[in-house]
Amino acid sequence: MESIQAIKQRFGIIGNDLALNRAIEKAIQVAPTDISVLVTGESGVGKESIPKIIHQLSHRKHNKYIAVNCGAIPEGTIDSELFGHEKGAFTGATQTRSGYFEVADGGTIFLDEVGELPLTTQVRLLRVLENGEFIKVGSSKVQKTNVRIVAATNVNMFEAIKKEKFREDLYYRLSTVDIHLPALRKRKEDIHLLFRKFASDFALKYKMPSIKLSNDSINLLLKYRWSGNIRQLRNVAEQISVLEHSREITPETLKTYLPNTGQNLPAIINTTKSESDFSNEREILYKVLFDMKSDLSDLKKLTMALMQSENTKDVQKDNESLIRKIYGKEDLKNDDLEVLSLPEKNTPPEVDIIEHTQEKYDFSEEIVEEEEEPLSIHDKELELIKKSLERHLGKRKLAAAELGISERTLYRKIKQFDL
Repeated sequence: MESIQAIKQRFGIIGNDLALNRAIEKAIQVAPTDISVLVTGESGVGKESIPKIIHQLSHRKHNKYIAVNCGAIPEGTIDSELFGHEKGAFTGATQTRSGYFEVADGGTIFLDEVGELPLTTQVRLLRVLENGEFIKVGSSKVQKTNVRIVAATNVNMFEAIKKEKFREDLYYRLSTVDIHLPALRKRKEDIHLLFRKFASDFALKYKMPSIKLSNDSINLLLKYRWSGNIRQLRNVAEQISVLEHSREITPETLKTYLPNTGQNLPAIINTTKSESDFSNEREILYKVLFDMKSDLSDLKKLTMALMQSENTKDVQKDNESLIRKIYGKEDLKNDDLEVLSLPEKNTPPEVDIIEHTQEKYDFSEEIVEEEEEPLSIHDKELELIKKSLERHLGKRKLAAAELGISERTLYRKIKQFDL
């Protein structure tokens, strides 16, 4: 078995971090077996190196090694890419095509970004892992394949399983052995070492002197967060090598190539689950609806109280909190309550004095309204007939015309009421 240092030299891996060495050691140990391996870690940490180590140290090293980026293949064609298709299986399928699992029979398939696989494809992949069987798109014939599957992802698989974006049974089949690669910011001692290696490589590639960092620049390099990990560090080294005329890089120059330099201080990260799921939104919506229902019930009670007690000051005082809520002023002062209260039912309307051209009415005298007793239709009819006859001095013809009835009907009413 090759040593970790020999493997690093063979595959061009730079660094002495303990977590990195542990990951390489696990890869060396599982390589001779056919165990499925899941490589986890952030984007840009170099996950693609682990499946290469596993394949080259296994008994499959003389057979094919195929790397597939699952996130780069459209959902509609990924089944065809992985498992193949028959002629005429879909529009554009002009001939039979072999998929990766058929081509790599006896070798190794590296499924990068496996967390991006559609659920339908995950079912097919699970069947391959369980019994080595697959069916081409558009075919009913079951085919056998003998492949070693190594997968990689930067997705939090447990969150994906919880959100039903990844099958739990497939996860446990893939992650028989889990190899985790640390982020670059956790490998402080390796950052400058990697930068020097990249600077040397680009100096040879572009035929120019290698760039060098000052001590302050090295400190800045180590303090930076490197969210893009090794891939970002390599890009920065290449940009500086090509664009800068001076080979001595100062902190001011380096900062221009590091985005958000001042925003990479340590921060407390809230690891609690955010309430963005549909179920939580539904609960919030229900709560809002129940609150609205409660407010409507209170409003109905207030309306009934106002109708029954003619909106007295006591009713307004008892319902002060509801009146505040209706007007949307929770911080309403007590002095303003009377202004915002509903108008009292018994408040007399303002009367404008109207001047007529022919006569003027004096409203200075107090107007006293006498409350009349309610009359029946019989009494009203009798009163109208009496007043009309008195107005016309007993002349039935004129009274009947004023009342809108015939003289004969008026005569009958006079007899009926004994007038």
